Amino acid sequence: MHDIKAIRDEPSVFDAGLARRGLDPASGPLLAIDQSRREAQMRRDQLLARRNAASKDVGQAKSQKRDADAQALMAEVARLKDEIAAAEAAETDAARRLDDALAVIPNIPAADVPDGADETGNREVRRWGAPRAFGFAPREHYQLGEALGLMDFERASRLSGARFTVLKGALARMERALAQFMLDLHTQTFGYIEVSPPMLVRDQAAFGTGNLPKFSDDLFRTSNGYWLIPTAEVPLTNLAAGEIIDEPGLPHRYTAHSACFRSEAGAAGRDTRGMLRQHQFYKVELVSVTTPEQSEAEHERMTAAAEEVLKRLELPYRVMLLCTGDMGFASRKTYDIEVWLPGQNAYREISSCSNCGDFQARRMNARCRKPGEKGARFVHTLNGSGIAVGRALIAVLENNQDEDGRITVPNALRPYMNGLETIG
Repeated sequence: MHDIKAIRDEPSVFDAGLARRGLDPASGPLLAIDQSRREAQMRRDQLLARRNAASKDVGQAKSQKRDADAQALMAEVARLKDEIAAAEAAETDAARRLDDALAVIPNIPAADVPDGADETGNREVRRWGAPRAFGFAPREHYQLGEALGLMDFERASRLSGARFTVLKGALARMERALAQFMLDLHTQTFGYIEVSPPMLVRDQAAFGTGNLPKFSDDLFRTSNGYWLIPTAEVPLTNLAAGEIIDEPGLPHRYTAHSACFRSEAGAAGRDTRGMLRQHQFYKVELVSVTTPEQSEAEHERMTAAAEEVLKRLELPYRVMLLCTGDMGFASRKTYDIEVWLPGQNAYREISSCSNCGDFQARRMNARCRKPGEKGARFVHTLNGSGIAVGRALIAVLENNQDEDGRITVPNALRPYMNGLETIG
């Protein structure tokens, strides 16, 4: 959510930020609604002042036996009551229209985000690891999983339809092992607090992170009005909703392993084979709540934490700085981490780490306060995949396969798999 005062003060700066996202200017319509709201508010205040004065005059007229004046003043008070109600209704309506208009406008990109229309404008920041040279044609994860008899798409389709998977045996255990490994790394090495959050949330929680109202088609909703979380970012970030946090205690860092649910609206025909794009998947999420001064450093730290997962699994990857046309709605700056998948001969996204500035904090009224000060200011929120468990499983399978389809278990996972070294 944007600050209408900031838009009022510098409308051209706001419109220039939207232009970087390829959007038309919006300050004019917003300020017109804001002006009508302020005028209604001013009229209400003037009417209230006049009503209060007239009410006082009624008492004086009665005490002085000026009955005609008292009757006229009482009639004026009654009329003013109706006019005040009309002014309050006009103010409420304008405020609602302003909030509705602001709620669907994305965050403004940070100054160091490259301009671009789509993913072709993304900028590579760094790489780690070299893709393995295979002496055979590497297979994709679903070919490996089905050949092992441990990845079942046919039965999953009978159970639930397309974009679901049943994992069995050692692959089911590896999925669990990956999540445990990530949680241990993030809590023990990087100091995140592990959380087990709800996976059903109310409208306000989904609104707070920017999923509603614009992206309701991307979510699943229950018949009684709850939303299934698309990522644990939603409940973790909303832990700060409505709070005023003492700044010396920041940053707050949270991590959670949860199921995630996405309708994949608009993804028809994309990644239809295998586990890359599912309606239900598992992810280890990272969320930070910081002061404005800390957020840039926290963004780099969070990205490094996600990278460390891939380093310890010995999976080659690259880090991309997303351009203005490829960033998420709530983000002001995003790094995507892309892991090498030899079966596809391509790098594919496995983590996205975003700094949202105060955009989400304004939507959920999350603030912080310095010691000894009365005033509070909005926190900055950050979120990242630390990392997507299913895609990590895909990468482990494809990068550690041998010619006959067996999978070498990475050293980092063996303690979580009772010492198992090979799946085959």
